[in-house]
Amino acid sequence: MGAIPTQRETAPLAADGPAHAAAAHLRTTLSGSPLAPGTARGLVRAALQEWADRGLPGAARITGRLTQDAMVAVSELVTNAVVHAGTEVALACRLEPDTGALVVEVTDRHPSRPLREGSAEPSYEAPEQGRGLRLVAALADAWGVSYRRGTKTVWARLPAEEADDPADPPDLGLHVAELLAPEPRPHGADRDWLGRGALSFLAEASDLLAGQLDENLVAALTGQLIVPRLADWCAVWLEDEAIGRGGGWGGDGGGLPGARLARVWHRGEDHLEELRRVLEKDPPRPPADAPRSGPVPYPWPGAALGPRGTHGAALAYRLVAGGRPLGTLVIGRAGVPRFPDEITGLVEDLSRRVALAIGAARQYARQATISAVLQRGLLPGAVAEIPGVCSALVHEPCDQGGPSGDFYDLFPAGDGRWCFAVGDVQGKGPEAAVVIGLARPWLRLLAREGYRVADVLDRLNQLLLDDATEAADAAARALAGPVLPGDGPQTRFLSLLHGDLVPLDGGGVRVTLASAGHPLPLVLRPDGSVRTAARPQTLLGVVEDETYTSETIELAPGDSLLCVTDGVTERRSGSRQFDDEDGLAAALSGCAGLGADLIAERIRRLVHDFGGHPPEDDLALLVLQAQ
Repeated sequence: MGAIPTQRETAPLAADGPAHAAAAHLRTTLSGSPLAPGTARGLVRAALQEWADRGLPGAARITGRLTQDAMVAVSELVTNAVVHAGTEVALACRLEPDTGALVVEVTDRHPSRPLREGSAEPSYEAPEQGRGLRLVAALADAWGVSYRRGTKTVWARLPAEEADDPADPPDLGLHVAELLAPEPRPHGADRDWLGRGALSFLAEASDLLAGQLDENLVAALTGQLIVPRLADWCAVWLEDEAIGRGGGWGGDGGGLPGARLARVWHRGEDHLEELRRVLEKDPPRPPADAPRSGPVPYPWPGAALGPRGTHGAALAYRLVAGGRPLGTLVIGRAGVPRFPDEITGLVEDLSRRVALAIGAARQYARQATISAVLQRGLLPGAVAEIPGVCSALVHEPCDQGGPSGDFYDLFPAGDGRWCFAVGDVQGKGPEAAVVIGLARPWLRLLAREGYRVADVLDRLNQLLLDDATEAADAAARALAGPVLPGDGPQTRFLSLLHGDLVPLDGGGVRVTLASAGHPLPLVLRPDGSVRTAARPQTLLGVVEDETYTSETIELAPGDSLLCVTDGVTERRSGSRQFDDEDGLAAALSGCAGLGADLIAERIRRLVHDFGGHPPEDDLALLVLQAQ
């Protein structure tokens, strides 16, 4: 029932009321993912534009330079918080009405690694040697760090300037290059490239890498980002986190344990295969006294680069995210004794973003695997065949945030009865999985013990309200992550359509069913007429001691019963929903004369075609057609 947004909570960009009294402020909470810096830049840019459009106090001094400085400061502060905290961060931004100065605050709430007494486990976290806070310090007229119990806030005050000349916008890249490398360097090519947009390169690279969900694709994109802008060639080794644990810089001088050469990139394709063969034989072997993060020298693979590549410089950067080593990035440039400092610093910043992207891709892969395993365990392995009834099922998880909250079942209950269920749990992920893991086995057990349809709902309702659910909820939240302050046991609501089927001797089937907060089932007659087959009742898990009732109908040969979740009825196209003005009934009426499989497929296709984008909610539907 909905996806988890990256931007979790946002206050209004400006307070309500007249413009002269309004306060220009932005306050939001962002998830601690590699997407957070890009989201933060977009929010601040939109806020500054809105404040200027509304003419709020101080907004007349929002210049292009101030906006660009804000993008730099916000991006670096949020990136720094994500790297060191690993969880959600709070972003606050306000405009001083008298001076036009912009104050930015970024707070990380939960350190990613709790203190452990007596732990001998080494820390692989990269020390703060990058240029992020140097940039902030250079841009701000005041900045600092404040600590409170469980939180750390880094703030910066960016002074306002005189209004820009619209015909002469500031060169952000040159501005940043001056901040990063104030001393003149003889290698003009590097300075020229940095002057044209080093910071823009980092920001765009962050957004590009953060959108990838496959670590091998991250490695491939890294090569394309670095070559030929920053180096003649590069290579990315990826290593298994479990095997690589304890294998940081400064081991026994051997290669990195569990490392594989994931990607090699060279500006000349004719050297690519030979370079790969040489590098595979010579994985990174950092000296014992090297720091845990790069750059450190790497042996020059001259034999693989031809006559023009006999000599050159190569550096290795350890890829670390969340305190864990994930791999190594190596860059090389021919014909130079060493890399310029501007390039080494820029690649170090880029390597941190690459590590964050690899870590996010691995987390996504782990969650996808867990979700797939859980999903298989939460759904029946096979659907029962019912004499005199054709059945068709569609189940499409939207695959966001963990296992689907929608489920179904169709099983024999004994004594010539078959039972069916279509349900939808509030939310999704581990919490939903726990509720489904409770509800579906209990539903089967109660039905096979001979309980009537209404009695099954009564008992499931009580099950969801008793103390066992609190324990289940706690277990689910332990799987999902740390418990936030103020969180407590949460009741999980369940909408459920449940019924039993008894085939009749003369043909057709008798159906007894009940709906608890679920979209009502529809009956389609062969002549195209459609009617509802139950009445609405309360969700399960809401009202204690609720008494449910059931209804009995007969499906004559050719009649079809359609059961759906709200992923069908609430499918959106702009402000409209699929079931507005009895849209589902109208769609089902057009299925007259079709078999169960074709009815299910037509409804599924109509639901997909209704919106201009793929469905954002799980979708499940069951068709039962009497023969």
